[in-house]
Amino acid sequence: MKILQICPIFPPYPQNFGSGVTNVVYHISKELVRRGHEVTVYTSTSLGLRKKMYHVNNPTSVDGIEVHAFQYTLGYYTFFITPGIITAMRKNIRKFDVIHLHDNICFQSIICHHYAKRYNIPYILQTHGSPPRMVGERKFKWMLDIAFGSRILRDASKIIALTKTEDGQLKNIGVSEDKIEIVPNGIEISEYDNLPKRGDFRKKYAIRDDEKIILYLGRIHKIKGIDLLVNAFVDLVKELDDVRLVIVGGDSGFLSTLKKQINVLNIDDNILFTGPLYERDKLEAYVDADVYVLPSVYETFPVTVLEAMACGTPVIVTDRCGIANILDKVGCVVEYDKDQLRVAILKILSDEGLKRRFGDDCKKLVVEEFGWSAIIMQIEKVYKNATSVTKEMTG
Repeated sequence: MKILQICPIFPPYPQNFGSGVTNVVYHISKELVRRGHEVTVYTSTSLGLRKKMYHVNNPTSVDGIEVHAFQYTLGYYTFFITPGIITAMRKNIRKFDVIHLHDNICFQSIICHHYAKRYNIPYILQTHGSPPRMVGERKFKWMLDIAFGSRILRDASKIIALTKTEDGQLKNIGVSEDKIEIVPNGIEISEYDNLPKRGDFRKKYAIRDDEKIILYLGRIHKIKGIDLLVNAFVDLVKELDDVRLVIVGGDSGFLSTLKKQINVLNIDDNILFTGPLYERDKLEAYVDADVYVLPSVYETFPVTVLEAMACGTPVIVTDRCGIANILDKVGCVVEYDKDQLRVAILKILSDEGLKRRFGDDCKKLVVEEFGWSAIIMQIEKVYKNATSVTKEMTG
């Protein structure tokens, strides 16, 4: 199949993809190419990337993916106006069998919707956990949704939801059940074949072997619930002699508030902030952690949970995480409650057998169900269903 992927951001080098939507688009596209499909990406020269990083107006090859990055003239959050895509869509859209939109209200999706509808090219919409009319507090996004998002949603051949939670949100705003397909995100399993040896992270940060490590890894943002974890940790310090809370991640506006909370509680010496960690350094943190905790207020599909599981680290999440339903038997799911969180952490830290069983079961589940090779088979099926429906309609 000839497949067009649409996203507002797509860095030209794989090491720049991070763990967000662009990382998902990259791995989907890479796996599709490996399976013999022709994959093209239309995107923008965004994120402050210099023109010379792309061959502007000419395609760049990224692991066999043909990337067309159009120069943007104006940008706001992830809305980058790229006039060049208009001509490209008009000339080229009929070459593609199916289109995959990864944002329902970016400029590129708006233009694509116009020409896909005109030429009757089927497209799949994936909002990556942010369905229309649930995009948060930004008025700009709300206005875009009113003007364009609803039509893009309505005309999609299929809509991919990451979780049952997102599936329910889509149904609540009127999307019919037969249009929705639940396909989770995945991870690159091969990256976890050769894990760092235990103790490397501890050595770097002078953490003793007999200290228990509770790990949080992700953005330092209020929605992540790290303040709840800190409140639970205060009580754990009173129950366990040697325990350390390690917080890994970049500041998204909540770091100063969090540090004030920690200072007031007088537990500064028990908490380590490392800043963001990447690649091998990040894996070292997962491997040395006794438990990984994601205490989010709201979460769609946190890839960090899969990463921790792939490293054989037991995980605890709140029931507000969209991924909670897959952890019933291989991890702990708690309500957004300080005491429940404390009890769950204490349970794992106090039982080596349970910790080892959870770690082994987590790793097995990820390898069997969440590698990109397994995920891409589901996505291929969605593409084929969308194209067959379009052929039947055009008869």
